[in-house]
This record gives sequence, C-alpha cells and structure tokens, in this order.
Amino acid sequence: MVQIAGETLYVYFLGTAGALPTINRNPSCVMIRRGSDTLLFDCGEGAQQQMMRARTGFTVDAIFITHWHADHYLGVPGLLQTMSFMGRTEPLKIYGPRWVHEFVEYVEGISRTPLGFALQPRELSDGMTVSFDGYHIRAFANRHNTLGLGYILTEDERPGRFDREKAISLGVPPGPLFGCLQRGESVTVEFEGGRREVTADQILGPARPGRKLVYTGDTRPDCRGWAQYAMEADLLIHDATYDDSEAERARDVYHSTAGEAAAVAREIKAHRLALVHISSRYTGTKTHIHDAKEQYEGEVIAPDDLEMIEITYRS
Repeated sequence: MVQIAGETLYVYFLGTAGALPTINRNPSCVMIRRGSDTLLFDCGEGAQQQMMRARTGFTVDAIFITHWHADHYLGVPGLLQTMSFMGRTEPLKIYGPRWVHEFVEYVEGISRTPLGFALQPRELSDGMTVSFDGYHIRAFANRHNTLGLGYILTEDERPGRFDREKAISLGVPPGPLFGCLQRGESVTVEFEGGRREVTADQILGPARPGRKLVYTGDTRPDCRGWAQYAMEADLLIHDATYDDSEAERARDVYHSTAGEAAAVAREIKAHRLALVHISSRYTGTKTHIHDAKEQYEGEVIAPDDLEMIEITYRS
C-alpha cells in the first residue's frame, strides 16, 4: 500500500554558534519536526531553554550527535533531567559515532537521581541508516579533527499525481474509491453493464521524490562520500564557521568557510543553504552570505537562533 504524503516538515535552528556561545547565539542544536516526530541533531549547552523560547515543548523522539566536542552535547544531561521531571517514561534513543555508549553511561553515572525512562544508545558509522515511518536518517563520515558524522533525512517516495479524469473515464465515481486508488489499492466498479477492476497503476503518474535535508556537523567541505545520497536536497545545513577571509584558519581547524559551504551546496544541487556554527568573532553574517552567493545561485540564509523554516514539497 502506498503511503499518502502530506506530513509537515519544520526545521528549528535552536543553536547556531561556533564552539563559543555569544549573547545572540547558543551552541549547536537543530530540531527537525516531521509530522508528529521530533528529532534533535546535536544538543549544545542551553538547548532546553532554547526549546522553551521556541515553544517546541520537550517531546523528543531521538537525539543524533555528530561528534564528541562539548559544544555539541553538553545540553543533553539537563534536557534529560527536565524530561524526567516532566514525567517521561518512554525510552529515548540517542544515536552518535563511536563512544555513544560511553557517553550514555557517563550521563547516567553522574546523576544521583535515576531517570524515569531508559536511554537507548546506538553507535552509527558511515553509511548506516535509521528507519522511521515514512523516512530514514543516513549517517555519513564528515571531515573534522575528531571522529564525526553528518546526517541526511530522506523521505520515502510519494505517489504519482492522481489523474481524476482518467479515473472517471474508467468508471470510478468521485468519492471514497478515489482515496483507495491514491493509497495504491485496486478497486472494482460497475462499467458498461459489467464489472471492471481498476488498479492504481492505471491512475497514478510516476512516483515523486520526498523531501531531503542534510546536516553536516563540523566539517571541511568534502561531499565525495555522500553526495549521491544528498543530491537535490531541499535544505543543506552546513558548517560555515568563518567567512572566506579566514580560509587558512578554517583548513587548520577542520571547519569550513561560507564560500566552501556554498561550493558543496552547488555540487549536490541543493535548493537552499543554511550557514551555521558561526564563530564568536563575528557580530553579523553579511560577509558569510556574500561569500556564499559568490559560489552558489540558490537561496542562502544564515539563520538566527530560534528561527524556524518550513520545508514544503517542490512538486
């Protein structure tokens, strides 16, 4: 049976700072809310306060950590305690690269009050996937100065367009049978004094791709190992710690400049680029956006903390 698409898809930029927070930017934390599912990608210090400011609530289905630098995970212990205080009993899955099991053991070990729910760590590596209802998350190896991962959220294919006129011409009356065909089911109808089976393949056009989001984590600009899975991404969220004037420093510390992030967006034909992990040395992002637009013709944003965008279907 075909799953009819239509789930909402929102991205909340809860933390867009580099390693050091600023007055206006918290450490890394991106929330993706697809339908009723809520996923956190990294969870820097203060994430739970950002969730309150953004009015997202604390219902989180899974946390994905990109790497074990403190600005990407220090918000987890506090968030877990808040969830426990609020009565959570459902287990929480925490995904990450090597050492995720040790991280969960550490978090549980430093607490003298047991959580009211279980933590379920799972180690991921390059190419591994995690399946959800209607989409999956693919991990890929990035290029930082420690073992790290990026993540690609890819929705399942959507049904092709429903040809209403063809359905009617085959004897299907408007109404509930239309819905059956849209779900991939066959229907039987009265037609020219007899009975006829009409299949979804006769009515639906070619399958259409779902939406796709990419979050790189901290990295150098290198998509050779994962570009094929990220092509035509609706949104690329890429490390842009520096503007292009600091290209040498970016290379030295295994981060990216805005222009380098844009070159990746161009390579994978992304439809929108979000520049994040902005160094505390910058008070604004005009130069970041300028440098990115020199390399990439699509939409470029450098989101402020608490900014939310909706990812809609392109067709």
